[in-house]
Amino acid sequence: MKSDGWQHSNAIEWPKGKFDMNKKLISISYFDELTKKFIEKSKSLILIAVTSSLLASTAAFVYGMIKTFTVILNFVISYGKDPLGVIALLELMDIFLIATVLFIFAMGMYELFIDTIALPEWLIIRDLHDLKIKMSSVMILVMGIIFLEHLVEWKDPLGTLFFGISVAVVSGALIAFSHFWQKD
Repeated sequence: MKSDGWQHSNAIEWPKGKFDMNKKLISISYFDELTKKFIEKSKSLILIAVTSSLLASTAAFVYGMIKTFTVILNFVISYGKDPLGVIALLELMDIFLIATVLFIFAMGMYELFIDTIALPEWLIIRDLHDLKIKMSSVMILVMGIIFLEHLVEWKDPLGTLFFGISVAVVSGALIAFSHFWQKD
């Protein structure tokens, strides 16, 4: 006991008895272990994102393949004189790029959280920053193709101008992000 006039103890007086502060009901290390096990097992939740992205990517590739046959058939029937043929080709590029984005996202998430995969060096994703860089570069291509589709249709010049400015600003921001926030 200290001599300051107060009664010091490791026990707290509760209505129905004492609770010793030195005896913990549940130890901190138990919570640490429980949390660790939960996190280790919950990495399989990433498989939901990976599987969904792969399914969406596969569906987009299949849709792009079907649309390719339709575009080719349309070219054959119209002898290549259909004015909307160029737009159809641009739409095909857009579909395949979106399918590619979904595929890259799925591979990146798998590689970051589950296990490594044999990939070409330019596609290896070491952290979330690498994934964001790869995704943003493909998004710039998608936006460029969408702008070209809009430009070819050319219905509203002022709307096309504003749309082009919007695409340029977003593309510029994505390029700046990838350039200025590169790893050392």
